Amino acid sequence: MSATLKATQSASIFDGPYYLSIAGKLVETKDTFDVINPATGKVLAQAPSATAEQLDEAIASAKTAFKSWSALSYDDRQGYLDRYADALQENRDDLVRLLTLEQGKPLQTMAAPEVDQAISYIRQIAARRIPVEIVEENDSHIVELHHVPLGVVGGITPWNFPVLLALWKVAPALITGNTFVLKPTPFTPLTALRFGEIAQNVFPEGVLSVVSGDDALGPQLSNHPDIAKISFTGSTETGRHVLRAAAGTIKRVTLELGGNDAAIVLPDADYKAIIPQLFWGAFGHQGQWCIGIKRLYIPRSLHTDFVKKFVAYAKTVKVGDGLDPDVGIGPVQNKMQFDKLKSFLADIKANGQTIVLGGEVDESQPGYFFPVTIVDNPPEDSMIVQEEQFGPILPIIVYDEVDDAVNRANDSIYGLGGSVWGRDTMAAVAVANRVEAGMVWVNEIHTMGVDIPFGGVKQSGLGTEHGREGRELFTNPKSLFIRK
Repeated sequence: MSATLKATQSASIFDGPYYLSIAGKLVETKDTFDVINPATGKVLAQAPSATAEQLDEAIASAKTAFKSWSALSYDDRQGYLDRYADALQENRDDLVRLLTLEQGKPLQTMAAPEVDQAISYIRQIAARRIPVEIVEENDSHIVELHHVPLGVVGGITPWNFPVLLALWKVAPALITGNTFVLKPTPFTPLTALRFGEIAQNVFPEGVLSVVSGDDALGPQLSNHPDIAKISFTGSTETGRHVLRAAAGTIKRVTLELGGNDAAIVLPDADYKAIIPQLFWGAFGHQGQWCIGIKRLYIPRSLHTDFVKKFVAYAKTVKVGDGLDPDVGIGPVQNKMQFDKLKSFLADIKANGQTIVLGGEVDESQPGYFFPVTIVDNPPEDSMIVQEEQFGPILPIIVYDEVDDAVNRANDSIYGLGGSVWGRDTMAAVAVANRVEAGMVWVNEIHTMGVDIPFGGVKQSGLGTEHGREGRELFTNPKSLFIRK
């Protein structure tokens, strides 16, 4: 039987051990599982593996807490969130280092910005209210539109941005009056367990619980009758399972799923100047982001020189342990994804496609290091073009007509993001308006903000995060009719 412990804010908590956060307490588990440092391939820590009963306990606690939490004034909830951001800021350096150790991303250039953005996001979202609207008024009555909380929200988060993507869900859910139970991926649970631990010193009992464990917890959370909404970020295939599981109780669902984002460089583009943006748009975060450039379309007139200069730039970027300040690209996060990338590489080689950089994995070194790999003009029906690689392999694809590039970019089950690059901004915008995606950037990439809706179309997702649209998805609209 698990024991409960009082939470502590000591910096030493980041050395372990790790606990579940349930009902305002830290909870031990009988079983644990290994968390691997992807830079070494060795066990970094043991994470607690929750039982089905412990997840039920977390949901029950959240259901009880919802009554009082939702009854608080908006100002009171904002105060709690601001204090939570303060507490995370106090532990910021430890969270950054832990994020690099469990995820692999470079500490200064990727882990630190992720934690900083998450803390800033909490403060920003807490300051944004959803106002009551007067939708009708006449001589006889007034009709007000309120946005009321749903209840207990369940969050399931992935391994590429374990801090940011989790708090993107937690903050808007809490500020709108819901309580939250978070189930992080077993690949990167440690930072979530730590910010859950910190939360127990800030929020009332049961407002935010963090429960780690195996994949069986996800369906239990999605099926649970006391969960009012599931907010999931992960693969499209897993998203289909979440949607089916949630259907049984007609849960609200937000799904942020996979992508196969295309970048289209137009013939008039200043292609030499944008190479760094295109490179990091594809290979940032080890290529492990849903909105990363997965396909890069180049006009034939620019192709030869572009590839030459793109490869030259890529050669200046060091791949290695994220704790090394000179490293730009860290390891692939886990062996499952590492093996998947090797299957892409095997297919590329088996089909005689041209690799102009990388392509050889050094199996003798520890960790899951995959070389920056660039494939020159593979066929449109190839695996590397049609499927989401989610790692540091990029196909550069030649096109002759812009219409053809747009049609090929749109010929996908995915529609998350995309980008268009050209000197003539109006012409580039016209192309961008034809790209079938939830987010399209013109002459920039991956700029985001708390007020900008984030989400995809087609099989890249359902619903949005951020913006008023995203916040309202954590509420039910309620029309209030008042007789004069």
